[in-house]
Amino acid sequence: MTISHDEDVLGGEPRIDGTRIGVRHVAARVIEGGRSPAAVADQFDVSLAAVYEALSYYYEHVEEMREYEQANEAAFDEVRKTSLKPKETVK
Repeated sequence: MTISHDEDVLGGEPRIDGTRIGVRHVAARVIEGGRSPAAVADQFDVSLAAVYEALSYYYEHVEEMREYEQANEAAFDEVRKTSLKPKETVK
């Protein structure tokens, strides 16, 4: 397994090659979610080696991963502003 980038998949975010599983998805479950790498591998149906490779990529490219996270949050904030508010009040 390798980590790949493709603008047509996940907006170019790094992911486990051949999947739509982003490095950020793996890191969120292991680092922030407290799950074991083995549990994450099982959940995503990928090899344990692929999970460790994604984590390695995450730690080697922390600033890049933060930029993706910030861009993702900004996109969600924009969607929240425009789609979660009713256009007119109901009386």
